[in-house]
Amino acid sequence: MEKMLNVEIVGQIKEVFSRMKEPVQILFFGSNDNCDYCSETQQLLEEVTAIDSRIGLSVYDLSNDAEVAQKFKIDKAPGIVIAGKDGNQVLDFGIQYSGVPSGHEFSTLINDILLVSGRDSGLNQEIRDYLKQLDKPLHMQVFVTPTCPYCPRAVLLAHQMAMENPGMIRAEGVEATEFPELSNRFGVSGVPQTTINAGAGTVIGAVPESQLLSEIKRALAN
Repeated sequence: MEKMLNVEIVGQIKEVFSRMKEPVQILFFGSNDNCDYCSETQQLLEEVTAIDSRIGLSVYDLSNDAEVAQKFKIDKAPGIVIAGKDGNQVLDFGIQYSGVPSGHEFSTLINDILLVSGRDSGLNQEIRDYLKQLDKPLHMQVFVTPTCPYCPRAVLLAHQMAMENPGMIRAEGVEATEFPELSNRFGVSGVPQTTINAGAGTVIGAVPESQLLSEIKRALAN
């Protein structure tokens, strides 16, 4: 089978992964039903995780492994969870991606691995404090396309926020063209679009963390 990543790209990624601190576990959820990009996504993840021994990959089927999917709140295929690993324990940080992370979104996958490996969101203290004390569930779905250069920043910000309170916060990058019904449901016409709690709030564009936070507060106050 032809490789998706050439030698040059593998070399660049290897250099980036040299900054990794803690082990990372990637969970892939595929499906045999109408999943156009499942095999492509699985192959991409296999090639990326093979670059560094500190990154593991678990492969699941959405229906056959329904319990695992439910535990990680995965309801779409291809679905990806970027989790931490501590011995045999998988640490769920609420960081997910639905669809194939191709084009500009490939950088999101690489940055997510670094983010989880560092175990630190990098957000400012005020935002950390607010997110840590959240007692209402927060689900952010960041709609993106592979050709959008501003999208990775929006996905990464949502993922950074999830890290602060994974029990309450789930952040999911969604490839808009792969899940058209969902995109239509939330009126996605431009990307990135961050939909908060199934439409209670919406942010269009890659915005600063303070702006996303104020929309989150507004959505949760409803």
